[in-house]
Amino acid sequence: QVQLAESGGGLVQPGGSLRLSCAASGSIASIYNMAWYRQAPGEQRELVVLITRSGSTHYVDSVKGRFTISRDNAKNTVYLQMNSLKPEDTAVYYCQMVVTPKGNYGAADYWGQGTRVTVSS
Repeated sequence: QVQLAESGGGLVQPGGSLRLSCAASGSIASIYNMAWYRQAPGEQRELVVLITRSGSTHYVDSVKGRFTISRDNAKNTVYLQMNSLKPEDTAVYYCQMVVTPKGNYGAADYWGQGTRVTVSS
């Protein structure tokens, strides 16, 4: 079984920074895309940024220049560095990975449990 564990959320003032981490564990053969989503209260979950296995990235316009995604393939971990945080970044952040478990032939989506980020003075 594959599990994703997130960490790094919390309360931060506007203009501050946070770094989120998400590590995959279990019987893993390959990890393809890694991504961060977020869901604000009363809103639908939205894609914030994704990173391919080769390192290509795609950011939603609202976070370009402020957020940076990175991955460590040796550690099966994805990071999200968030700078210049705004109140509208307040949400529960979820990591998502496309994983092929060992012994399986196909890949599937796996999700973390979510970590809350609150930007407020």
